[in-house]
Amino acid sequence: MVFSSLTFLFLFLPAMLLVYYASPRQGKNAVLFLGSLLFYAWGEPVYVVLMIFSTVLDYTCGRLVERYRGTPKRKIGLIISLCGNLGLLVFFKYADFLAGTVNSLAGLSLPKHGLPLPIGISFYTFQTMSYTIDVYRGTAKVQRNIISFGAYVALFPQLIAGPIVRYRDIAEELDTRTHSFDSFGEGARRFVTGLAKKVLLANNIGLLWDAVSQTDLTKLTASGAWLGLIALAFQIYFDFSGYSDMAIGLGRMLGFTFPENFNYPYIAVSVTEFWRRWHISLGAWFRDYVYIPLGGNRRGLAVQLRNIVIVWLLTGFWHGASWNFVLWGMWYAVLLLCEKLFLSRLLKHLPRLFGHIYTLFVVVFAGALFAFEDMRQCLSFIRVLFGGGAGLINDATRYQLLSYAPLLAVCAVASTPLPGWLCRKAAGLFTGHRRLRASLVTALDSVWLLGLSALSLAYLISGSYNPFLYFRF
Repeated sequence: MVFSSLTFLFLFLPAMLLVYYASPRQGKNAVLFLGSLLFYAWGEPVYVVLMIFSTVLDYTCGRLVERYRGTPKRKIGLIISLCGNLGLLVFFKYADFLAGTVNSLAGLSLPKHGLPLPIGISFYTFQTMSYTIDVYRGTAKVQRNIISFGAYVALFPQLIAGPIVRYRDIAEELDTRTHSFDSFGEGARRFVTGLAKKVLLANNIGLLWDAVSQTDLTKLTASGAWLGLIALAFQIYFDFSGYSDMAIGLGRMLGFTFPENFNYPYIAVSVTEFWRRWHISLGAWFRDYVYIPLGGNRRGLAVQLRNIVIVWLLTGFWHGASWNFVLWGMWYAVLLLCEKLFLSRLLKHLPRLFGHIYTLFVVVFAGALFAFEDMRQCLSFIRVLFGGGAGLINDATRYQLLSYAPLLAVCAVASTPLPGWLCRKAAGLFTGHRRLRASLVTALDSVWLLGLSALSLAYLISGSYNPFLYFRF
């Protein structure tokens, strides 16, 4: 079940909120745990067992770490947690890929299990591992109530696609959180905004990428290929950031404060800055649990560069069990190494516009590596990007450009802080009339949200194109 579905919006969410708010304070975590398991089981009933297993595993490992704190035995719980979580992730996500790679290199015939990938496994395994690691480090207190811990592991707002919420971020809210009309309204507003980003922008601009990616490469022009990648860049951003907005909004409606996951990445002037703004929770996870334990930047330049390569190799693999994701990760590793060694200093002496253009170019190009798991198709598409297709432009590309130009313009503006800045400026015109200003802002905000809700629901009811790109992670 995804948030941008009529089943979720008209059936699951209203029922969940009704039962949750009708329950006493002591029973709210149980409602969340059971409701989240039902949410997950809607799409994959068999893998609910896996979710429960992860809950029991890390709850037990956390208790073991706490029980043997101050002794060498405390490592037992940590090792069991790491092996258990990574073992599940490797088995379900990477076993077939590894078997296929070994078979092709060594001429063997290792069997492939062909099991479907549990939805969201890359997200919730990282979350559960972070709990045991933080308890081991002493930066988080052990959770003694398995129902409360289960509510954290299975928490449906961020279960499928993040943001990756570490236990220590919401530990206090699991035990004592407050609910108010203001926080619920703020959450609803954030949810509607995210739904509109996903349904009205990501889905519609995604149609352009679908048209381009399905075009015979011998008939695809260079400008058409670049136009498709630009559309893909917008689709991924509004799809994923929209889902994160919905998750954060749902969290606020339930009394939780989740970390932000995006901060206008397409205004970055370097790749380093881009990744500080994109999928923030994933970058923070790799920083705190991989990069810093490896030595970070404390052991000299050579070790720092090595650590960057390791982190980005793992980041590529995290996104998918395919060589194109490894190549995608290494693309960013090379760029970050170049910026660390010399490029950042060069960019500081150039106009910001140059850095912005450079960043957008390399990020949009990376979409080709991300989109095609078939490496031959990927390389063929890259050749088209640089003139190896049907020329520079043709009538089909002109038609697509003219047809999607308004939507591309809207996406470009919506991916920057400009709309928010304009709203604040408009509100500032009524500085001397506080009551009028408050009333006007409230009225306009209500009309805006109602309009977004109506348009989003109309789109969904029509049964239009509604994929979710990060479902496979």
